[in-house]
Amino acid sequence: MSYYSRHVFFCCNQREAGERCCNGSGSQKMRDYAKDRVKDLKLSGPGKVRINQSGCLDRCQEGPVMVVYPEAVWYTYVDRDDIDEIINEHLVHGRIVARLRI
Repeated sequence: MSYYSRHVFFCCNQREAGERCCNGSGSQKMRDYAKDRVKDLKLSGPGKVRINQSGCLDRCQEGPVMVVYPEAVWYTYVDRDDIDEIINEHLVHGRIVARLRI
């Protein structure tokens, strides 16, 4: 069994000025928000969910992006409502959010 039931990576890469990147779309703030929400919902910790930031996931043109393992489901998002939906549907209930999947 894996140490975490789900491991979520937010691309927080910062590229050169003018180049599209996830961090330029607010990914660090959304990662921080997701981490806090998962803690508030008591979903974090061993055997549960881990929220991490990553370097470039090389999908910046579709970004901002995040990926949820072990399912390897890639998402894009716009705001906190999208993050809340991913947390509630995917992390809590195991249902993929089709409208945000890339």
